Amino acid sequence: MRRRLPMFALLFLGGWGVCVGASSAFAAPPADLVELGQKLAAFPATRGQGTESERFRKLTDLFWAVRMREAPEFATAVGYPGLNDRWTDRSPEALALVKTLSREEQAAIGSIDRERLSAGEKDDYELALRRVELDVEGEKFPGEYLLINQMQGIQLDVVSTLASMPARTVADFETILARLRALPKVIDQTIALLTEGEKKGITPAQVSLSEVPGQVQGLVTGDPFASPLLGPFKRLPESLPAAERERLRGEAAQVYRTTAAPAFQKLHDFLVKVYVPNARQSIAMGDLPNGQAWYAYQAKFYTTTDLTPGAIHELGLAEVKRIRAQMDELIAATGFKGSFADFLHFLRTDPRFFFDKPEELLTGYRDIAKRIDPELIKLFGKLPRLPYGVTAMPAFSEKSAPTALYDNGSLANGQPGWFYANTYDLKSRPRWEMEALTLHEAVPGHHLQSSLAEEIQGLPDWRKWDFNTAYVEGWGLYAESLGGELGLYQDPYSKFGQLTYEVWRAVRLVVDTGIHSMGWTRQQAVDYFKANAAKTDHDIEVEVNRYIGVPGQALAYKLGELKIKELRAYAQKELGARFDIRAFHDRILNHGCVPMGFLEADVKHWVAEVKSGGGKE
Repeated sequence: MRRRLPMFALLFLGGWGVCVGASSAFAAPPADLVELGQKLAAFPATRGQGTESERFRKLTDLFWAVRMREAPEFATAVGYPGLNDRWTDRSPEALALVKTLSREEQAAIGSIDRERLSAGEKDDYELALRRVELDVEGEKFPGEYLLINQMQGIQLDVVSTLASMPARTVADFETILARLRALPKVIDQTIALLTEGEKKGITPAQVSLSEVPGQVQGLVTGDPFASPLLGPFKRLPESLPAAERERLRGEAAQVYRTTAAPAFQKLHDFLVKVYVPNARQSIAMGDLPNGQAWYAYQAKFYTTTDLTPGAIHELGLAEVKRIRAQMDELIAATGFKGSFADFLHFLRTDPRFFFDKPEELLTGYRDIAKRIDPELIKLFGKLPRLPYGVTAMPAFSEKSAPTALYDNGSLANGQPGWFYANTYDLKSRPRWEMEALTLHEAVPGHHLQSSLAEEIQGLPDWRKWDFNTAYVEGWGLYAESLGGELGLYQDPYSKFGQLTYEVWRAVRLVVDTGIHSMGWTRQQAVDYFKANAAKTDHDIEVEVNRYIGVPGQALAYKLGELKIKELRAYAQKELGARFDIRAFHDRILNHGCVPMGFLEADVKHWVAEVKSGGGKE
């Protein structure tokens, strides 16, 4: 799973709606964001002032600047300068402004004469228009009330954001301190929105909140430097004068004790005493106001398709059946005597499949990664410059986190990408899943894809960092299928692990739609999962809670992977001996993160070019 955008950014970039409550005592929205809104409003009147290409470039620059100020945490993640002391403003006034900005962006894009743009600019135009229209469509669904669960929320986003900030100079650390000092305001805004949502009966399912108070409490420690919030101050650069290092650590401890820790303690107490006890018992998004339409929108947003939840459910059942047949064949080939359930029990419990120490698990992942690296050139013509590492998932979040996560790095920030492996409960982390996971989270999965996107020449910044889950996670799942071509899956258990991971994503299509649109109980979802995948019991419990907490997101993996495989089969059939797997992969990765429809049209255009002799084979 790739963890790209903090929940703050999702409000503005992820289709969350805006529902404005009563005015508050919070400060007005940032003046520079208001000014950008004024420029957007005036943009349609610039018709005739320069070429349409010039106007469109100015608009995309404006579009990006607005996005950065709407979500400063996202700006930090991508290395956009000047906003590292801010958090997203969640006041009612700011939410109202964002709603206005989406409408003004829509009008500004509409003022461009698309036919007078170049071919590449037309692509940018269509993708920008689609993004804005999707945001406007989502405004009727009040997702700003669903700000927190075991997978997402301020308790996770703050730590991730602080860790991604530049931390080399005195000025860098002063900026981190400024952000820490601003935490009480953003936490108060979060509590206000959660309170308003609770009054309206719009909360996450209670089961998806059970681990959140513990995650928050994990940030509040007796020793300030034991808290993940002060991670950047634990090892200050030796290049800083000793007196400055001592001063900065002293200020960090003081800010933590007087500002940051009390703010998170306030959030913890609110969650324990008020919010979690009053959260809804229902698990289905369909049970929320306008919930069926809301879930259908979530499915559309995450998959970038118009497939209905019912159609996705049926596709999932068919995929589970297809992959299960392959799993049965592999079991038979091993000579195992027993049922499918017996084989799953064997994989979940036999000591040979598990490490005894967290360090051994991490070493195992690093070994796999380094075995993959030199093989990549066989399948890719272009590889990224940005390095990546493998490390343990933070202890405060590992219990309720998935098996692994990837956090993208940034060349602009000088930050490597990180593959986070979960070392909690080692008896739920089998060896046979490790090759598939490394392929997905590191290379050629998320690290390769996101790092190459940052390096694409001539692509507007907003395109480099746009996020379509079906593309990102579809590529990650497709990357798992490349293991055999990269020299992995040499033993039947690792190959079964790959099939388990594939069927797991097919199970998601069934379970996610079952929960949110078909009345499935949580136990029904757990039982279906256990019957069809070798994931351990702990993993399955965490996964089902994830689908409950983030409706629709899990649908993107399998649908994206199926489309990429479909396009590869199409290109191979059409091109025959002229098909070049490296050129195909380079083409898939050459446009940034795009919707599936755009990807399909582009691959077919490339195939036609190659057939005519005009494209790279």
